[in-house]
Amino acid sequence: MNVKHCILGFFLLSLAYSNFAQLSRLRVSDNHRFLVTRDGKPFFWLGDTGWELFHRLNKQDAEFYLKKRAEQGFNVIQAVVLAELNGLHSPNANGAIPLNQDDPEKPNESYFQYVDTIIDLAAKYNLYIALLPTWGDKLFKDSWGKGPEIFDTANAFSYGEWIGKRYRNRTNIVWVIGGDRSPRKQSQDVAIWRAMAKGITRGVGGPQNALMTFHPQPDGTSSSSQWFQEDGWLGMNMLQTGHCRDTPVWEMIYDDYTKLPAKPVLNGENIYEEMPVCFNSKELGYASPFDVRKSAYLSVFAGACGHTYGCGPVIWFSETKDHLFAAFHNWREAILLPGAEEMKYLRALMESRPMLELVPAQDLLFDQGSGVSDRIQAVRGTDFAFIYSAYGRIIRIKPGKIGGKTLVAHWYDPRSGKIQLIGSFENKEVLVFTPPLPAHSPVPSQKEDWVLMLDNAQKAYPIPGKG
Repeated sequence: MNVKHCILGFFLLSLAYSNFAQLSRLRVSDNHRFLVTRDGKPFFWLGDTGWELFHRLNKQDAEFYLKKRAEQGFNVIQAVVLAELNGLHSPNANGAIPLNQDDPEKPNESYFQYVDTIIDLAAKYNLYIALLPTWGDKLFKDSWGKGPEIFDTANAFSYGEWIGKRYRNRTNIVWVIGGDRSPRKQSQDVAIWRAMAKGITRGVGGPQNALMTFHPQPDGTSSSSQWFQEDGWLGMNMLQTGHCRDTPVWEMIYDDYTKLPAKPVLNGENIYEEMPVCFNSKELGYASPFDVRKSAYLSVFAGACGHTYGCGPVIWFSETKDHLFAAFHNWREAILLPGAEEMKYLRALMESRPMLELVPAQDLLFDQGSGVSDRIQAVRGTDFAFIYSAYGRIIRIKPGKIGGKTLVAHWYDPRSGKIQLIGSFENKEVLVFTPPLPAHSPVPSQKEDWVLMLDNAQKAYPIPGKG
């Protein structure tokens, strides 16, 4: 079936799904720092990397996964149509491959009907799909990819237009091109990705229907801004800060935050829970819940519009525990790991206050630390502030940086979402806060990460998750 023959079928498909549950399309906020729904409601992106969702799972397993992630507070799933794990030649759970003759202009309808089904299942659970039309190895295989390399500027545009047209009426889609590949120098890579973006934009009926970003690899640049900052189709920047421990993620986020034209920025792939740190499990072990929490809070408090979590066994939906990414759990067990369960507390915190006011606020602090382990990161609105102490260091606050004569202070536990009242303080003196003694660590001497909440007492803001 070629692209032209599919047009009528897609029209009929769109009519068939016109009464399906609809989520509001996402767009960039008016201040260009956050995402909002079409009617302007703030949207905090809490994503999970389910890269092989369309490729590896049958419908029953897909629904189990999507339902569980929704229950855990996730609202976005990042998934790939032309998947990484030999996605062109290894069939999906229904025995279908995506393309005929490896040709982007010859899509296999049965494969894409299943993609339709999963996207609509996600909508049933109020989940957005951050949809990658292809993994990057289909353009640039590199040493670890399967490929084959099938895209040029012409078929990237036509495939983009085709897939955009197919999903133009699905309002729970954010478009993500790139697929873990950064454009090579002296190549057509940038032109090919731009052609695909242009095709998607035409297919969905214009830029108002296509919130789009680009997923790079962690190669020193690590952000879509390196190549596409001034491109109109790039609605927000996406980083990949990689899978090493103690990466200074706040520096990369804030670097994009300060670029012009202003765009939201998101850490779309960072250290994954229960994945070998720097791919070196023998010497560095596996990433812990603390590792993923730290990356999340340091990213968001540096100016990110949300965060994407990941887990080694889940990204590929590993059925067994016999390889480097799934050494301890299969994917069904791994979706219950502590780091995944704790991400909802970050979302609850951010949604408890006027999120669109938030700006990075290191000027609140007398001391922000010298590295990741002792980093203190601050973000504030007009009448409130959140300060994250990554390793339980004392926090010293400068007065008068947020509104209110009197400030109410709480400790917020990123492991449980519980708060502890500290007290009320005059907003004209230096304030010093010592985080609670460790209560969760199996090593008594180990410090813990905590969030300090400061509020203008007159605002009476709600408890996170209870408002």
